[in-house]
Amino acid sequence: MTIHANTAPEVGETSTEQQPVQDDGVKLFTIIVFSENLAGVLNSVTNVFTRRQLNIESLNVSASGFEHIHRYTITTYTDERTIKTVVKQLEKKIDVLRAGYYTSDEVYVMDQALYKIATAQLVSNREISKAIRLHDGKIVEVNNTYAIVSKEGLPEETMALYSKLKACNCLLQYVSSGVVAVTKSHREPLAEFLQLRQEEMRANRTLADI
Repeated sequence: MTIHANTAPEVGETSTEQQPVQDDGVKLFTIIVFSENLAGVLNSVTNVFTRRQLNIESLNVSASGFEHIHRYTITTYTDERTIKTVVKQLEKKIDVLRAGYYTSDEVYVMDQALYKIATAQLVSNREISKAIRLHDGKIVEVNNTYAIVSKEGLPEETMALYSKLKACNCLLQYVSSGVVAVTKSHREPLAEFLQLRQEEMRANRTLADI
């Protein structure tokens, strides 16, 4: 099962593009959490942020590359001292296997967005199709009532197309997948952790047989 959540502005609200915050050491962090695929883990994870009064900018939950293990990718603005505490609290959760935090230069991120726009305005206003081309959007469906545009890229890129279409007053719906991220590190901490756990389990079984 895959769950996607995001904090994209609703159509009709004022668009505010997210920018890195520099005051008091506050900046955007990406937190990656791996857990057992069990009910209630999502609520347990998000409660850690709630208790710290941290707003989750985006949340993406999906299967990981390991069987029965889910991956949570969360972004939030805070300072490093606070994010260290958050990660420590996450790792204390029984069903959480690993948790780590990363700055923007330590991860490769990607976002996917869908835009539903009015076909009549798409046809009559050339600026709309021009904006879609300039932002590398793709029209994936079109009928007499609406057209659906797909865009993949950095979060600021999908947001830029949103702002342009919003300004053209043609946007009916907008949704973002939330940030997905992979680390740029040469190490794979989860794989190392699972290997160590497997070795410990084998050693325990050996002792039990003695």
